[in-house]
Amino acid sequence: MQIEVADLHIGFSSPRGLLPAVRGVSFSMGAEKIGIVGESGSGKSLTARALLRLTPPQAVVRARRLLFDGIDMMGASAGALRAIRGRRAGLILQDPKFALNPVMTAGEQIAEPLRLHKRLSRRQATLGAVDLLEHVMIRDPARIAERYPHELSGGMGQRVMIAMMLAADPELLIADEPTSALDATVQAEILRLIEDLVTRRGMGLILISHDLPLVAHFCDRILVMYAGRIVETLKAADLAQSHHPYTRGLLACLPSLRHPRPRLPVLARDPAWGSG
Repeated sequence: MQIEVADLHIGFSSPRGLLPAVRGVSFSMGAEKIGIVGESGSGKSLTARALLRLTPPQAVVRARRLLFDGIDMMGASAGALRAIRGRRAGLILQDPKFALNPVMTAGEQIAEPLRLHKRLSRRQATLGAVDLLEHVMIRDPARIAERYPHELSGGMGQRVMIAMMLAADPELLIADEPTSALDATVQAEILRLIEDLVTRRGMGLILISHDLPLVAHFCDRILVMYAGRIVETLKAADLAQSHHPYTRGLLACLPSLRHPRPRLPVLARDPAWGSG
């Protein structure tokens, strides 16, 4: 699996013209773990969604190249896109309360991609759903499979979403702030689970987050976005030695138990960072 993005632009129409949200983003990746970090509104989620052509209908998307394993996603038919979404690439959204179908049980929602992509019978898909729930470390998976989303905790709902995305054995997993709605203890459990599953299955991972230390721990490479652009690309192990003032500013704003300060600094932004 190889992803190639070249000169990606995403904008939204307004009375004042086209408002740019992503501007000239370019990167490539294989079966590795990539982190995309930056503040809210920097274009992280839009960039990742564009890979699967899941941007909002009103978005204007153009790119010199937008390839998923050699397939041109800009010109792909609806059928070709369906063959990639869910089957070859999975997307884990931020909050299971809004992402899961409230009128379907957890088991039914996991069984659906098994029937669609693997052509399993209803009984086989039901058994497969229980097996996947066990893979994501859920105790008593048969009982949880019969529960509706409102009967699940946040951590349990996130595990159900991960099981859904893994149902078709995808080659790429996009995790968009997968732990933002969870407490710190559950966050660590979910991220360890994703890391273990991605490593064991040999998948590619795009992890979108505001948490720089977390991304540095779980990823191989980091893309730092500001105002719709990638301002720095570096190895995760080299995050502390970043060169761009925006990345250094984000790191400086983090609290530290080893070096406590009475007041955290405020990031001073330079308009030139977003001008490319």
